[in-house]
This record gives sequence, structure tokens and C-alpha cells, in this order.
Amino acid sequence: MAMRALGIDIGGSGIKAAPVDVTTGKLLAERQKIETPRPALPDAVADVVKQLTTSFNWSGQVGITFPGVVIDGVTRTAANLDPTWIGLDVAALFAKAAGNPVRVLNDADAAGVAEMTFGAGVGEQGTVLMLTFGTGIGSALFVKGILVPNTEFGHIEIRGRDAEHRASDHARDVHDLSWGQWAGRVEEYLQHVEALISPQLIIVGGGVSRQSDKWVPRLTGIRARIVPAALLNEAGIVGAAMATVSDVVPDTSGASGTGH
Repeated sequence: MAMRALGIDIGGSGIKAAPVDVTTGKLLAERQKIETPRPALPDAVADVVKQLTTSFNWSGQVGITFPGVVIDGVTRTAANLDPTWIGLDVAALFAKAAGNPVRVLNDADAAGVAEMTFGAGVGEQGTVLMLTFGTGIGSALFVKGILVPNTEFGHIEIRGRDAEHRASDHARDVHDLSWGQWAGRVEEYLQHVEALISPQLIIVGGGVSRQSDKWVPRLTGIRARIVPAALLNEAGIVGAAMATVSDVVPDTSGASGTGH
């Protein structure tokens, strides 16, 4: 019997879900996506969680990513959603919405866990940094394959602003940057990161990883190896599902329901 869990990945623009075989990292059904509500208030997002759980007729463990710091099931930051999330027991909110036991973790941490287990980070023992470029910039840091949860390297200050306001995929869009211009900003950002943590490998994910050939080769001023995420945009869903059964995610993310 395959170990199965529903993975739900909450992003600034969309909320995606699919059931996952957590032993292989493969999706067991086509993923579904619903646009993130505007404004992205807790009850509205919880309603989407409910819709997605219902659409798969799901019963069992549910793993959910959140774009912010999550400690003991409580959200501490929510840079790209809404301030009403801060201090909220999000694990309890989502467990009620999903009607199932829930684990909640940071979105980039989830993507990183999936990549380290099934993707571009397999077998990497050194310092590995996963960065997701989307509405913001998410980060996940691994040493010897072990996650350091809730890093927020997207918020390093560059030229007086949050790095993610300059170098996220959203910034590329808003400022209508060419691939060359955007790669210049990403490189400047990565040089700051490298000065702080010297990773041996940087895995780049998020939607923009699908077009990595247009920008990754331009990042010539970085010492680390840089590779695109192998699971592309499914990494968050897979990592969310894995968090329900694996202690690869430290158990500070809180658990609700009867599954533990």
C-alpha cells in the first residue's frame, strides 16, 4: 500500500493541490489549481483548501504549504498575503477546513524537501540552498540533507529594499525586465546570499524555473553550482505531502486532528 497524502501548495497567485505517493514523489491525480483569493484573507484561503480537499474527495493526511514563517502551526510572517495571518493558528484553521489531520510548513521548505528527496538535491551532502522565484523569493537551507526551517533569505536588503522586491519573478513582470536585466538582479542577489552562507549548490525553483535556460546561464559571477529544480512547480505539493509522514520536516510545524 503506497503511503499517500494530499499536498496543497498556497502561493501568492494560485493554490494548487494533488494527492501524492510520498514514497516516489509522484502525483496520483492531475493537480488542480484555484486562484488565490483577493484579498488573501484567512477564511477565504481556508475556503479554497476546503474546495480542493472536497474536489479530490480526500480522506487522510493533508500537508499544506504557507508563504511565510510557520512555527508550531502558527504563522509568524505573511509578506505576500495579508497581515491578518500573523499570529494565527493556521494548522487549526486548515484542519477544520480540510476535515482531516493537517501539517503546515513554509512553502519553500516544502519545495526544498521534495527536491532533496526526489529532485536536483538527491545525494548532496554539502550546504544546499533552494530558492523559489515567484510572487516573492522563498528559501530553504539544507546541511547534509537536513532542513534548517523557516529561513527568509528573500528578505535580505539590497539597495535599501527587500531583495524579493527587486529579483522575484513578480518584479521581472512588473518592471517588464528582459531576461538579461532580471538575471543581473538575480546575480546581485545571489552574490549577497553567497557572502552569507556559501552554499555549494543552489537549486532554483518556482514557475520561472521552467525557463531556466533563458537566465541561469547568465549567472556567471556565482561560485556555487546553480541548477533548476527537477520537480519544477510540483515541488511544493510533493513536499507538503511528505511533511505529513516524514520527520524530514522538524515537528515544530504543529499537528492537528487525529493523525498523530
